[in-house]
Amino acid sequence: MNYEKTFEEIYNELLNREDRGSVADYIPELANVDPDQFGVCLTTVKREEFSYGDAEKRFSIQSIAKVLSFVMAYSSIKSNIWERTNLEPAGTPFNSLLQLEHDRGIPRNPFINAGALVICDILVSELASPKENIRAFIRRLSGNNTVDFNPAVAHAEKKAGSRNYAMIYLMKSFGNIRNDIETVMDLYCHLCAIEMSCKELSGTFLFLANNGVVPWSGERILSPSRTKRTNALMQTCGFYDEAGQFTFKVGLPGKSGVGGGIVAIHPEKYAIAVWSPRLNKKGNSYKGMLFLEEFTTKTRLSIF
Repeated sequence: MNYEKTFEEIYNELLNREDRGSVADYIPELANVDPDQFGVCLTTVKREEFSYGDAEKRFSIQSIAKVLSFVMAYSSIKSNIWERTNLEPAGTPFNSLLQLEHDRGIPRNPFINAGALVICDILVSELASPKENIRAFIRRLSGNNTVDFNPAVAHAEKKAGSRNYAMIYLMKSFGNIRNDIETVMDLYCHLCAIEMSCKELSGTFLFLANNGVVPWSGERILSPSRTKRTNALMQTCGFYDEAGQFTFKVGLPGKSGVGGGIVAIHPEKYAIAVWSPRLNKKGNSYKGMLFLEEFTTKTRLSIF
């Protein structure tokens, strides 16, 4: 299949549709991104790579990184994650305090903000140098030792993080945060500030399409069973309260971020990353969602 030709065809078709989204504006580093940039890259489990547009341009991956922090905890830390976070779709905004209060400080899943904060708390408890350890982990998955945090974005995340602070203090009151709040928030803000390109993202997430094994190194990150469960969690919880729409229209496990990126997985076939900075009202890439819907429709390469 000529993926690059398919990418170009879909992109040109979408040029005729109004991009009704808008860039995230709560921090300057996201608000100032050129909203018309677009990139896509697909990497197969056989290590074939196909890209189009701004596929090598790095951007802030934001909540996409929550999958990687979760995998790090799920793969190597002997802690019962499921006592501290649930695994159900939220059905409410990703930063809901109402739901967190109702559930007595237990987040609905690891991919909403509260859940990712709990995962960061677990990593702080278990790792000697959490920021350095998670950066090294992501570099290992990507095979690229230049992947890094953007310190300006991390600082801005913290400065704009009043609601996240409210959530972490609420969870602390219920005993579900065990470490110093500033330490956990610092890790969380740096996690969201990781910058990668579509090429790097599709390669990084390829282990989830390959039964938990990084294809180019042979390193096993997750067991087949835990790989299945991680993909299932992305399917049901990867797009906040738009996960049902993504499943219905695209038909792949995936994860989005307010930097405009989306990563999706087809088990045993490929990982695909798409980037378009304008977001819809749910906080997901407006054009990225449309692109992936058209891609799986044209290629018939969804899991359904």
